[in-house]
Amino acid sequence: MSKFPAILTDEKIKDSNKDFRNSLFSLDKKFIDKDNYLHLTRIYFTTKQLDIRNKILRLLYDFDFPELKIFFDGAYKKERYLDMKIYALRGLSLFVREKEIEKLLLKFNLTLLKRQETTPYNYQEYELLRGQNSLPYLIEKYNYNCFKETLNQVNKQYNAMPDTFKGHFTIDKNGEFLSLRSPEESSKMIKEFFKQF
Repeated sequence: MSKFPAILTDEKIKDSNKDFRNSLFSLDKKFIDKDNYLHLTRIYFTTKQLDIRNKILRLLYDFDFPELKIFFDGAYKKERYLDMKIYALRGLSLFVREKEIEKLLLKFNLTLLKRQETTPYNYQEYELLRGQNSLPYLIEKYNYNCFKETLNQVNKQYNAMPDTFKGHFTIDKNGEFLSLRSPEESSKMIKEFFKQF
C-alpha cells in the first residue's frame, strides 16, 4: 500500500485546506515514485501559492523520471523568483547538457544584475541562492563553469551590501531555513539601518 497521502491525489481539494497543506509540507521524498509524482506536478501548475510551488520543486528536483524534464523546463520558465528558478534548473540539470544550462544562465545573470539596482538590499534572495541546496550543490555535483560564474556574481552582489543585511539566516542541504539571528535582532538591525536615511 502506498504511503503517498491520498489527499494530494484529490483534484477537487483546495490548496488552502489545512490537511492538504499539512500532508504536502510533511511529505517525505521516499514516498514519491513514478506512479504518484504526477499529482505533485499537477498541483504545482494549478496553484498560485508560492510556498506550495517552492515545496514541490524541492520535493522533485532530485528525481530523474524522464517526464520530469518537461515539468522542470516549464517551471523554470514560469518562476520569477531567482531561487525557485535555480530549484527548477537543479531538476532540469538531470536532463540537459552544460551548453543548454549556460544559455539559461546568461539571461538569469542579467536578471540577477538588475536585482542589484532595483532591490539593493535583496539579502533574502541572495541567501537562498547561496544555500547548500542551490548553487553550491550544483557546483559540487556538476562542476560547470556557468554555475561557478553565477555563484560568483551572487556573492559579489551579496558582499556589496552593508553588513546589516548579512548573516541573518542560511539554507541547509535539505532546503530548510536555519536562523542565525533571532527575528527580533534581525528586525532591529534593519530598522536601525533605515533610520539613518
